[in-house]
Amino acid sequence: MTHRVMMHVVATAGHVDHGKSTLVRALTGMEPDRLEEERRRGLTIELGFAWTTLPGGGRLAFVDVPGHERLVATMLAGVGPVPAVMFVVAADQGWQRQSEEHLAVLDALGVRHGLLAVTRRDLAGEAAANRVRDEALAHIAATSLGKVEPLLVSGATGEGMDELRAGLERLTTSLPRPDQDADVRLWVDRVFTVRGRGTVVTGTLGAGTIRVGDRLAVGGGLARVRGLQSLKEHHREVAAVARVAVNLHGGPAEIGRGDALLTPDRWLTADVVDVRLRGDPAPELPRELILHVGSAAVPAHVRPLGDDTARLSLRRPLPLRVGDVALLRDPGRHRVPAGVTVLDVRPEPFTRRGAAAARAAELAELTGRPDGAAELRRRRLIRRADLIAMGFPVPCEPVAGDWLADPGHWAELRDRLGTAVDAHAAADPADPGLPADAARRALGLPDRALVAALAEGLLWRDGRIYGRAVAPELPPDVRKAVDAVRRELAEHPFRAPDANRLAELGLTPKMIAAAAKAGALLRLGEGIVLLPGDDVRAAEILAGLGDTFTLSEARRALGTTRRVAVPLLEHLDETGYTARVDDLRRRRTERTT
Repeated sequence: MTHRVMMHVVATAGHVDHGKSTLVRALTGMEPDRLEEERRRGLTIELGFAWTTLPGGGRLAFVDVPGHERLVATMLAGVGPVPAVMFVVAADQGWQRQSEEHLAVLDALGVRHGLLAVTRRDLAGEAAANRVRDEALAHIAATSLGKVEPLLVSGATGEGMDELRAGLERLTTSLPRPDQDADVRLWVDRVFTVRGRGTVVTGTLGAGTIRVGDRLAVGGGLARVRGLQSLKEHHREVAAVARVAVNLHGGPAEIGRGDALLTPDRWLTADVVDVRLRGDPAPELPRELILHVGSAAVPAHVRPLGDDTARLSLRRPLPLRVGDVALLRDPGRHRVPAGVTVLDVRPEPFTRRGAAAARAAELAELTGRPDGAAELRRRRLIRRADLIAMGFPVPCEPVAGDWLADPGHWAELRDRLGTAVDAHAAADPADPGLPADAARRALGLPDRALVAALAEGLLWRDGRIYGRAVAPELPPDVRKAVDAVRRELAEHPFRAPDANRLAELGLTPKMIAAAAKAGALLRLGEGIVLLPGDDVRAAEILAGLGDTFTLSEARRALGTTRRVAVPLLEHLDETGYTARVDDLRRRRTERTT
């Protein structure tokens, strides 16, 4: 069992009768439209696969897509995940309508790497073959493929095949290197069952690496990779780019073409996306089209926004990222009116008049190339995992937990928090601390952890944030009433004023709470106040009663009533000066001695 496989994958495209399969058979020695498993089971393959070893030793797999008009949707599934194409035109037939259709698909997908194989040179004279070559090159040059290398060959006689193999080597070495550490998204193009092994799915791995034992998300569940096969060889791992068959254990009961195997917790599914179009102007598009991405084909409602931008509402959600390339197909007119580049997989809904026009202006500035810093500026706050799942690189470290913040917005929030704290203190000097939840609401923050991070450098106490005013400032009338209570307690420390006396002085519970926060009074319970420090004084007096004492003994020693003694002793228990022995008695603690 080999350890790792690496290869290149090239799609074929061209008219059904122009010798694509013959050419692939000549290159590989394999029948591209029949595989052993399907031949045994009597199935007809939608996408054919064959492979060969290039002169330099590299492995090359062909996705031989159908050319018949009714199978254009299958052709889209085959071309979509691969980075390069071998475009086939027959020298004896020349450029055909289906050649134009396939080229339009490649152009809409933005495919930039390819070569031209002019086949059947043995059936046409040299002059005719050259005319077909030049005509095809002119068509191709006007698309995303641009200038490609042309090669004249005959799959039947073998003429020009060595030159074609060398050309394919040059093509594959020019391809950008795939990111083999990327998150996996394997679009499933075939599903079958192997007796004794269970479900096997196949697809083209465009990025990332799959290993035996991996758990991958699919269809709302998780499946374990039981085995991997590529080019009829078993592997412990397969890295992009590669054709791969994955034997799965577990997962949903039904996995179908158009599903995707995904790295868990790294992808968002989207059913509304904003896109840039390449092809027909957005206002001219039919409102109902089919979106093709990978091997998925999903009905989509098209809402034009600008000349080349639109919002797509999908019949079912798909795992998409910014920068993904897809196609819109019009099944009624058998054509592909536009290619698609995904600009946003989490667009805001339109909730006010003029929102669509404003969004069109915003989308006009987006390129579809993932820019993490720009997206963070646009969204201002976002979880790191969500930014990654949307397809963006992370531009900075989180400010709190998993939260990322645009630096400019973060500085603005910090200023606004300081202003909110000072405004609260000015409005209620008796209670100057701004509650953290009130701060979160005032700033419109989604998580209290963000408040704590913003409040760094400010006093944070008991869930409240303090600015310059770190203690309550008592109004003159409250201060006067508190001073009266303090004078009475100075004469009789443990004879707390009763409710009537407090009401007579105008001290409400809120005022008493403010006085306690200001350190002017010690609040023991509802309507029970002493002077700060008199709880320690009481503990010292009770220490003289012996090792244990009762409530009655404590009441007499302190010269107070049961109304005051009960909450005072409970307070002393909580602060560690006394401790209960049983239901009747308490004892002094080491803190008292």
